[in-house]
Amino acid sequence: MDEGGGRMIFDQANVHTFGQAFTFIVDNPHLLITKAIEQLELSGAALGLALAVALPLGIVLGHLHRGSGLAIGASILGRALPSIFLIAVFLTILGLGFANNMVALAVLAIGPILTNAYLGVEGVDHDAVDAARGMGMSGTGILGRIELPLALPLLYIGIRIAAVTVVATAPIAAYAGGGGLGDIIANQATYRLSGVLGASICVMVLSAGTWVLLLALQRVTTPSGVRAVRVRARAGELRKEGL
Repeated sequence: MDEGGGRMIFDQANVHTFGQAFTFIVDNPHLLITKAIEQLELSGAALGLALAVALPLGIVLGHLHRGSGLAIGASILGRALPSIFLIAVFLTILGLGFANNMVALAVLAIGPILTNAYLGVEGVDHDAVDAARGMGMSGTGILGRIELPLALPLLYIGIRIAAVTVVATAPIAAYAGGGGLGDIIANQATYRLSGVLGASICVMVLSAGTWVLLLALQRVTTPSGVRAVRVRARAGELRKEGL
């Protein structure tokens, strides 16, 4: 058989396999919805834990203009550690189940949240901070009324990256009793390749939906003045670039 004919058969096989994956999705909505909810519960808990730890720490360090090494190092460490390794480490401490996987996924999420919280607050225009201080505003007032509103775009970017990372990585938790769509992906013997691909497509949809939902939340919660400042700043950058 020539190369062109072999490629055609291979492509037809791929199309057939993906067709079966969508058939699996249509035929098993209850199973997929149940597993998707399990995955979202685990992902939400992990993201909540990461936010509780990393967000206040990053904001405080950025306000004090200290700890850049910690903030950047956390991001590098979070990317360098394989998620399956973290799950295995916490498996020896917390055992199988929800808590182990929640903590492991939270560690992955801490890096981008901490780094962006620090960079967002620390990078606020110093002239604006000095002007507020000259008007007699306290450090807490400057943080709440000047730094945090202007840092919101970067804060949300860190949260979106962390959320999508957690949702997309959560299927690995199935190997340690975490449930979710990973139960299907890791069990090809039962659900066949069509089930594995169908569940994987659902993970992609969940990840994309998480990104879009948080992007919409950012638009709703970001003050219009901050959005206008960012638009003017971007327009200035484009003019400098000659675009």
